[in-house]
Amino acid sequence: MKILITGSNGLLGQKLVKLITEQSNHELIATARGKNRLPNESGYVFESLDISNEQQVMDVVGKYKPDVIINTAAMTNVDQCETERDDCWELNVTAVEHLIKASEKHNAFLLQLSTDFIFDGNDGPYTEEAKANPVSYYGESKLAAEKLILESKIDWAIARTVLVYGIAHDMSRSNIILWVKKSLEDGKDIQVVDDQWRTPTLAEDLAKGCLLITEKKAKGIYNISGDDFLTPYEMAVKTAEFFNLPQNTMTKSDSTKFQQTAKRPPKTGFILEKAKKDLGYKPHTFEQGIKVLADQMG
Repeated sequence: MKILITGSNGLLGQKLVKLITEQSNHELIATARGKNRLPNESGYVFESLDISNEQQVMDVVGKYKPDVIINTAAMTNVDQCETERDDCWELNVTAVEHLIKASEKHNAFLLQLSTDFIFDGNDGPYTEEAKANPVSYYGESKLAAEKLILESKIDWAIARTVLVYGIAHDMSRSNIILWVKKSLEDGKDIQVVDDQWRTPTLAEDLAKGCLLITEKKAKGIYNISGDDFLTPYEMAVKTAEFFNLPQNTMTKSDSTKFQQTAKRPPKTGFILEKAKKDLGYKPHTFEQGIKVLADQMG
């Protein structure tokens, strides 16, 4: 199978390239805006691609004619999406229109990545059939992209995920595990939110879920996340316990004490029964996820 990935320099993109080149026989085209930032350049072809440029999308998809396109490229900084709305819409919605058009022309299966932020967070965790009601512009943009795909004539799947964490090459982006570990090692006082709930997702698990959907060409919407329903404070406690760090500088807080541009849904998280049954998807526990990161840090 010939697979084209967008956003290959990002966290999920990097994990997908690693997984596909090491554990499958698929032909892989990795694309991203700008230069290739991946440490390993073998086992795939790299093509620079800005998916918000329709001509570039048509040219690259036309050149390689992939069987499957996995769209991991997006503007995911929730506060930035709130203030830079035109850029957010261009990358999260208009770019998806271009990918749909190219998929239709070249008969490609399109797998779109989506998010728990399409929900208001009043009654999570959610199934695939739950009614969407975003409370942020980021959520609105991702829901708009979903609607475009649902209304299209192509073969498609949507993988929704939650709070993805992991370690990527050449990326400064932190995550809750790294932040808690470093803060406690440095003896810093930290406040951690205890009134929001998520099912945090190890990036390797999300990549595996995407590959399962791809290989089965499983049509429809799939929840691909972790299985543990936790608050950030509970995640922080588990991190401290794993690394044997003192917890006396860590205190519970609530989200009203933090000034954030965009509103966050309080209780999301996903029910994974469909992905487990249809795909054989089996995520790591959060503790196992911490160990994966610890091993990668050496």
